[in-house]
Amino acid sequence: MNVEWFGQSAFALRGEGGSVFIDPFADVSALEARGITFEYPAITAEGIDLLLVTHEHMDHNSVEAIAGEPHVVRSTAGTHETPLGEVIGVASEHDDVAGTQRGPNTIFVFELDGVRVAHFGDFGQSELRPAQADAIGSVDLLFIPVGDGPTIGADAAAAIAARLQARWIVPMHYRTPRVGFLEPADAFLELMPNVRQLESTAFELDPQQKPAEPVVLVPAVP
Repeated sequence: MNVEWFGQSAFALRGEGGSVFIDPFADVSALEARGITFEYPAITAEGIDLLLVTHEHMDHNSVEAIAGEPHVVRSTAGTHETPLGEVIGVASEHDDVAGTQRGPNTIFVFELDGVRVAHFGDFGQSELRPAQADAIGSVDLLFIPVGDGPTIGADAAAAIAARLQARWIVPMHYRTPRVGFLEPADAFLELMPNVRQLESTAFELDPQQKPAEPVVLVPAVP
């Protein structure tokens, strides 16, 4: 399986079983008008079978950025039948006050090439509730926000990774030279015993060789 980071929370996963794109962004000029730096390159992605949007904020919901006619599941909790099989959308919040500040967020869980994937979008709750953890189950590949501010930070992200027994952990939604309104990933990485800083925005995972201990994979900044 090939995984590519496009910045913020946008990822493409391509495997033998199909291709998935999660949380694309496009025109974010409104952020710049508010004095917020957001300079990731424009997304170019073709051949996508399934497009997932975790919530309706402009740096996550630009479905028009993805070419073709992928099957779209857009910020909706529930169990969804898709061309790539079942996708579970777990209802959550973008803040720690029951969504009253930043609204709802959907955690998406699906399987691709035998790898169970969970993408947490802009999860902002103070902790993962038991019913949510039960719905998600154990996870092979976890995409988790770590940049604090509008989402969870280092401690909460590390606790969720441990609770879900994730094998591969990919931090997202944190400060880089291209985005200026979040905290860096450093505090999260300092909590994790096995961190690999990658030289590329993309990396390969072998579904047949899941690590015995959790591994944090940090793609290069796009």
